[in-house]
Order: sequence, then structure tokens, then C-alpha cells
Amino acid sequence: MVKPIPDGYGTIIPHLVVDGAAEAIEFYKRAFGAKELGRMPFPGEDGRMKVGHAELQIGDSKLFLADEFPAAGATGPKDGRSPVTIHLYVTDADATFNKAVEEGAAAVMPPADMFWGDRYGKLTDPFGHHWSIATHKEDLTPEQMQERMAAFTGGKSCG
Repeated sequence: MVKPIPDGYGTIIPHLVVDGAAEAIEFYKRAFGAKELGRMPFPGEDGRMKVGHAELQIGDSKLFLADEFPAAGATGPKDGRSPVTIHLYVTDADATFNKAVEEGAAAVMPPADMFWGDRYGKLTDPFGHHWSIATHKEDLTPEQMQERMAAFTGGKSCG
């Protein structure tokens, strides 16, 4: 009997489309310690071979990746206007953030201690995808987070 969710896979897996999947794979290896689990070549619209599908492992999570195939509606956020942010928990947010920037990511918000208990920063990778990098530092109750949010915003509502 085939399992509906294969062993080792979560129920949600980010699947990124990029212009330059082979380069993106190498960036994710250097910046985030990704391991390449597999790559399937596929002929592009111009006849050249592209990455039709790749699987990476970052920590305990999978990431799917493919080159752009515009005729099929698969395009990446080259202009950096993606509505999606990929959240990456790591043991050292500062080191991971700095390594990603060193490898070519653009710093959006340097890591800082946040009111919800994480050290948290944001960046955009060279392919237009947004990432938040965090290390969890404190377990807080919802009430503690609310109090800290009020202090952080000067009592203004965030909604």
C-alpha cells in the first residue's frame, strides 16, 4: 500500500520557482546549508535543459525548486515582489543571516530581539524570494506577547 504522504515529507512543502534554479540550489547550499536530494532535468521552451524539479533538505524540512517555465505559467519573483515569506528557524539567526548576505542575499531587516521571543531578521535571496530567519529565545504566554507588543508599538494597534 502506498502512503498518501511519503515518509520524510511534511504536509506543506514550499515549492519555489526561480530564474536560474541551478544557481539557486548552490546559493541555498552555501547560505542555508541545504542538501540536494535530487534534480530532474526538463527541456525548456528554448530547447535547453532546465531544472524541472529539485528537492532540497534544510534542517528537517524539504524545499522543492524548479526553473521558470513561462508558457506553463511558472515564473519566479524576479522583481522581488513576492507575497510569500519563507520562515527559517535556525540555532544562530545572526550567523545564518550574515552568511546569506555574504552569499548575495539582500538584507531587509537585520536580526533583532522581537517582542514574541525570537531573534528575527528578514532578507531577500538573489532570486527574489523573501526569507525570515529566526532563533527562538523565550517561551512567552500570549499575555506577555501582548504586553510586549503594546510596549513595542507605543500602545498602537498592529491590525
